[in-house]
Amino acid sequence: QVQLVESGGGLVQPGGSLRLSCAASGRTLSRYAMGWFRQAPGKEREFVGALFLSDSRTLYADFVKGRFTISRDSVKNTVYLQMNSLKPEDTAVYYCAADSYPMGGRRVDEYDYWGQGTQVTVSS
Repeated sequence: QVQLVESGGGLVQPGGSLRLSCAASGRTLSRYAMGWFRQAPGKEREFVGALFLSDSRTLYADFVKGRFTISRDSVKNTVYLQMNSLKPEDTAVYYCAADSYPMGGRRVDEYDYWGQGTQVTVSS
């Protein structure tokens, strides 16, 4: 079992920044993919980005390229989502997820473990 706990969400003005954290525990995740997804009210959960821990490769959705960055702290077993230049349309609940057998890394159904989510609201 893997436990994931997100933190760092909140209210931010358009153009602002937030850093989300995902603390993982329970297993060694060295070969996992760690994904970030988001879900806005009335919409399906969508891929934001992923980090493949085996080779540090990253993937991002087109709508966040250049604005969001995924990184990790191996000592703390924590993955981060740095979000800059936030827009109102980035408002959603953001979820961290872990994929024990990573392949494409973009699909919700690839991921085995999920955090509880953290709310991000971008509004003036």
